[in-house]
Amino acid sequence: MTRERAWELVKEYTKNNNLVKHMLAVEAAMRAYAKKFGQDEEKWGVVGLIHDFDYEKMGDQHPSEWGYEILRQEGVTEDMIDAIKGHGLRDDSASRKDNMARALFASDELTGFIVAVALVKPDQLSGVDVKSVTKRFKDKGFARGVVREDIINGAKELNIDLDEHIQLVIDAMKEIKEDLGLK
Repeated sequence: MTRERAWELVKEYTKNNNLVKHMLAVEAAMRAYAKKFGQDEEKWGVVGLIHDFDYEKMGDQHPSEWGYEILRQEGVTEDMIDAIKGHGLRDDSASRKDNMARALFASDELTGFIVAVALVKPDQLSGVDVKSVTKRFKDKGFARGVVREDIINGAKELNIDLDEHIQLVIDAMKEIKEDLGLK
């Protein structure tokens, strides 16, 4: 699947602008991880972009067989679908068989947390650094909906230091901050 077709799917099935921005942020993180691991940036980026395309239709059943079937019809490969499946299996690290799946799981919650940190900073995303993220990370009342254990476990699954993981995702998101509606 091309990035252009992935974007068409996102726009067709996702009306919530914040969810679209989330998928763009995860796409950026996935591209950064692909580059780090010497993998196909387009492929990994597409996985990040489409990982939640079925969320509005399927809700709590997301990621869903309905979504996987659409992706298969679109020519998405099984390793890409497996990565998307793995991001929804919080307690099943064994289901994430490769770094593409691990990077998606690790980046999904973190991108949302970084946006939350950016929204309380005067300079928004431009003012976000590892220290500001880890400081807010310790405050359990901040961004309560973010599952911090997923961020920690995701970094462990990737065998990467948590601060390095946070920095990589911040840097990736800063490259597209205008698309995210952040300065």
